[in-house]
Amino acid sequence: MTDEKSFRLNKLALVIGLAFAAPALVSAAEEDVVELETYTAESTVEDTMGIMPTEPVKSVFGFNKTILETPRGVTSVSASMLDSYAITDIDDLVLISPGAFTQSFFGVAGSLDVRGTPGEVYFRGVRRVNNPGNYPTPIGASDRIDIVRGPASPIYGPSKIGGYLNFEPKSARAETGQYLEEPMGEIGITKGTWDKNVLTAEVGGPGEIAGKKLGYYVYAESENSGSYYDNSATDQSIYQASFNMDLTDKTRVEFGGMYQDFDGNQVAGWNRLTQDLIDNGTYITGTAQSVDTNGDGLNSPDEFDAWSGTAANNFFVPGSAATDADMDPAWALENVGTAKLNGNQTLVSADDVLRTKVSTLYFDTIHDFSDTSSVTNKLFYEKLENINENAYGFSQFVDSYAIEDQVIFAFSMDHGDSIKANYQISPSVRYTSFIQGDDFDYEYFDRRDLTGPSTALDAKQLATRTDSDYAGYKEGEYTDIGLAFLADYTFAEKLNLLLGARYDYFDMKSKDIAEKLHDGSGATSADDTDSATSWTASLSYTLPIGVTPYITASKQATMVIGQGSEISPDLIESGDAIADSTLKEVGIKASLFDDRLYLSSAYFNQERTNYSAQDQVSNNTTKSEGFEGEFRFLATEKLTLTGAFTHLEVFNLTAEENGTQFGFLGAEDTTGVSDPSLYYGYVLKGLNLVANEEESKKAGIPENMYSLTAMYAITDKFNITGSAVHADSTYSSFSKSVELPSYTVFNAGVKYSVADWNFGLQGKNLTDERYFRANFPDLFGATIVLPELPRHFIASASVKF
Repeated sequence: MTDEKSFRLNKLALVIGLAFAAPALVSAAEEDVVELETYTAESTVEDTMGIMPTEPVKSVFGFNKTILETPRGVTSVSASMLDSYAITDIDDLVLISPGAFTQSFFGVAGSLDVRGTPGEVYFRGVRRVNNPGNYPTPIGASDRIDIVRGPASPIYGPSKIGGYLNFEPKSARAETGQYLEEPMGEIGITKGTWDKNVLTAEVGGPGEIAGKKLGYYVYAESENSGSYYDNSATDQSIYQASFNMDLTDKTRVEFGGMYQDFDGNQVAGWNRLTQDLIDNGTYITGTAQSVDTNGDGLNSPDEFDAWSGTAANNFFVPGSAATDADMDPAWALENVGTAKLNGNQTLVSADDVLRTKVSTLYFDTIHDFSDTSSVTNKLFYEKLENINENAYGFSQFVDSYAIEDQVIFAFSMDHGDSIKANYQISPSVRYTSFIQGDDFDYEYFDRRDLTGPSTALDAKQLATRTDSDYAGYKEGEYTDIGLAFLADYTFAEKLNLLLGARYDYFDMKSKDIAEKLHDGSGATSADDTDSATSWTASLSYTLPIGVTPYITASKQATMVIGQGSEISPDLIESGDAIADSTLKEVGIKASLFDDRLYLSSAYFNQERTNYSAQDQVSNNTTKSEGFEGEFRFLATEKLTLTGAFTHLEVFNLTAEENGTQFGFLGAEDTTGVSDPSLYYGYVLKGLNLVANEEESKKAGIPENMYSLTAMYAITDKFNITGSAVHADSTYSSFSKSVELPSYTVFNAGVKYSVADWNFGLQGKNLTDERYFRANFPDLFGATIVLPELPRHFIASASVKF
């Protein structure tokens, strides 16, 4: 047995051992068994997957409102739904939720694009350290995922305009264990195509500390998987634990945490992009000319500078008069030809790495003064350590952490006989420290010929390996002190008015470390303070027939931060580190047929109002408008259906304001050049001209998307599931030069239960649809695109004990 196989088996054994050892960590307490309730309609149709929005969801406004009562686009996804439809990463959430289509972040599902703009990730209602693509946010470790469209509640502080995901971890079930007579748990294994291997173990139960009864829940996951894409694999461990304990009859604590250790890589996709490559798989082959003058097998920044210093200007306007004569001979490929490219042949080197460690801790204290008033203190800590290295020319490291403390005073009262009111007052403070460096000035995607391995002709000497020659190296900190207020009024049990406001004071420091930069002459530092206000207002009315129309308007502050939660000193110095967003939303929700049918639809318009304040990768300036809707239907005792649709248009406001949009140019942009192999050894950059709003429309996002899922219970032990997603065609880049085809993806699965065992088999993309996902359309969309996964299968088995 090899050392690697032995190491993997030891990790799996550790996970199993953790699950079985956890009960011994605490002593068992005797309490009556209390089972979790499941919704059952008057017609006795049971909601076995928890699809109906009948439970309170605190992740939106903090009040105990159900999704039906919440005047905002919200979709909640239960653990049972995640399991039934084999939703394994956040990109799969498009099956369940409108507005959830996400462009590729170099193949890493870190955070969801919500309504066409980058969203954020929250953990138990607190914003996490920024993760656009530093690591894949774990899906399997979640008990429930809330997808909130639009900016967050004032209680939760500054947020991005698009929306956010709130993860309720499986370890949140600690409160259940508090009422069990003995520990209970589950062990599961998942196998799949491309050597997918995942082992999970979880256990919860009662215990006792210092004479105080508590509940605990522990979850662990270990993955050692291959990948459809060449030179790609995943080695990951996730550990969660939480504890709930009553200190007195009025005071309780909830504490725990999560640790994730991810080892994988980014997948940029296909380079040398042409329409012929998308339509027919025809790829332009050829090798770049050598830049490596010292023979060490790597291309250094100095070598690139010496090589490109003799070249002509590489900056053009797409569709301009650039010709073959403008192309420097040093840029041209040698041994040019064509080949048929497979989807697994992507821009990944065997030496590429993406390693991330995330530590998350929380400690909440809740005290009930009475039945109508309470105070909650939420203490949260998260640390992110990340290293990202790609041979084609990008590398990054992140060492950031955030500490936040929220105090929420909540109370309710009646104003007369017909007005009921709930209030929240919340002071909070959040401190973030960051060190972040990246290397992108020599990001030459097209030098690599994907029909062969990465060689010295394309491999760059990376800044993270020499700790020098960075394009950016930032160090700093910032503190946000906020005060928020929310009021929720219900008039005559029909009319609801929700009002909220927030004030934030920011103290920010950031500096470039000049000695770490390839060119430190432009290094800057900044130290400044700023403030911002946010507000929200919603009005809804519940009609006698179970239909609730609503209208919402809000203005939200957001911090313009980068991939590692860093703030650029340039933004602080110019006063653009804090930006504003606005939302207007009109919708209607309904619960019909004895609460067996849930309907929701909305029109929305949301916009970033600061054109000069943006981070093009993780927080750019956009306007999104469109329609969305979903339904959930307990059709019969055996049949459950869900569906969603989205019509969405997204506009780049900065491009419209400036009249131009910067981007990397591809073969279909350089119409005056006879053969793109004449410059594939280098990189062409340019400005797309933008004359009006229509020309500022962002690419990479299908204008229309539809999804449908179904589960049919053949018996109480055996059921089948099916799902489909359809997306319109879209362009890969802002220049709209390469069109990605429309697609429809079908999935189906079966599940069988016997005694304490559960077995499942899921087939995904059963028709082997050939489709693609755009990769940073504003910047790189004309040069790279990600081929999506072909037909594949996932099998699972689990046993409860």
